[in-house]
Amino acid sequence: MTEQTSALAAPPAADEAPQVQFEGTTPYEDYVHASLLSTLQRPLSNDPGEMAFIVTTQVMELWFTLIVYEWRTARDALLKDDLEQAMDALRRSRRSHQALNDSWTPLAALTPAQFNGFRAAFGEASGFQSAQYRHMEFLLADKSRSMVQAHRGHPAVYAELEEALAEPSLYDEVLRFLYRRGLPVPEHVVERDVTEAYQPDSWVEEVWRQIYAGPQDDPLVRLGEELTEVAELVLRWRSDHLLATRRAMGAKAGSGGSPGVAWLEKRAQRSVFPELWTARSYV
Repeated sequence: MTEQTSALAAPPAADEAPQVQFEGTTPYEDYVHASLLSTLQRPLSNDPGEMAFIVTTQVMELWFTLIVYEWRTARDALLKDDLEQAMDALRRSRRSHQALNDSWTPLAALTPAQFNGFRAAFGEASGFQSAQYRHMEFLLADKSRSMVQAHRGHPAVYAELEEALAEPSLYDEVLRFLYRRGLPVPEHVVERDVTEAYQPDSWVEEVWRQIYAGPQDDPLVRLGEELTEVAELVLRWRSDHLLATRRAMGAKAGSGGSPGVAWLEKRAQRSVFPELWTARSYV
């Protein structure tokens, strides 16, 4: 190695200052758009709790976006019979979903008086109006055409949700993948109307029972467990949402015309990948 190449390869000295001279904005700003992000928090009250509420909600929206990206990646990989790429995406989504669940921390201990301090500021806004969360639900095969209607006033978002409604969910592609692998997934499941919410099927339950009763090093067992981990995180998210809401407002009516806690209780009871849970009773 020459003296010149050795110098190029040497790490910077510990006391060497980072580059601070740039012709325009910093490369970090150009890449992350941090200054734009920091302008999006616009409290409508003087209550100090509102800022935490807005920031936490916006952070959750960003996690929704990443989780949707990863679940779509997993779904599209299964369509190509690429199980390993799908598993990688599911594993990444689990880490993101855990961070999403942890995002409840700043809001989880709000008292009713603290919540009331800024609740009027967001008026009829409600979490069930989140388009990105609707994308998540659709990928879990929890489809609802009526939930798309709220977004008619935003044509681009409405078109994206209409497209997502018409596309197979992540679970649909899982079951189609198993069908192509020769497992007895019935044709009425493979060919179902994917714009409708998925309904549990006893034949699919038997497919998962067969998988779990077989060799435990089978990649399909690993797929089932990865999906179960995802489902558990979703169920914990719903439970944490319910608990935070119950703590902050009790049984009061929710914003946006929802019945509040009663609505969340109903949502929390909806299963995710249902046969993965029920099949375990018969292994």
